[in-house]
Amino acid sequence: MSRKVLQLRHCLVGQSGVSLIELVVTMVILGILAGLIMPSVQIAGRRLKEVELRRNLRVIRTALDEFKKASDKAVDEKKKLVSLNESGYPKTLKVLVDGYDFGGVGTTTTSKKKFLRRIPPDPFNPVKPGEEPKWGIRSYTDEPDSRMSNEEDVFDVFSLSEETAIDGTKYKDW
Repeated sequence: MSRKVLQLRHCLVGQSGVSLIELVVTMVILGILAGLIMPSVQIAGRRLKEVELRRNLRVIRTALDEFKKASDKAVDEKKKLVSLNESGYPKTLKVLVDGYDFGGVGTTTTSKKKFLRRIPPDPFNPVKPGEEPKWGIRSYTDEPDSRMSNEEDVFDVFSLSEETAIDGTKYKDW
């Protein structure tokens, strides 16, 4: 019985290593798999940033619309005086965060209504820590496709990125 154990042991000791060919083939297969997976991972990351951009644009545009509704309501209720040079939209995006007093005519109390907790960032136009997020702004009197605002108010926002989206459109056109 000891002879059979020695033969079995000899067989196991002789085949315990990995040949260089097996190692090279394994590395080639892993390289091919990594090469196939990397583009899909990059597209998934870009798609995630696009979803964030769409969401942030929707959040800001909804806040702008709510500001306009509150302004129009204040005018209807005679809490705010009608002005010919005002559109009812905020002067800056910061007003949405800081708040605005719509019922200030003839009262001594101020109750600012806030529309955003913070200005959402543009994921394709990152800013340094401590800076406010930067967006392209259109005024109420600007052309719909204008890239330069007269800065009278904030009617719409757009991304300042010149990059092209996965669907072939420009982020600045969203």
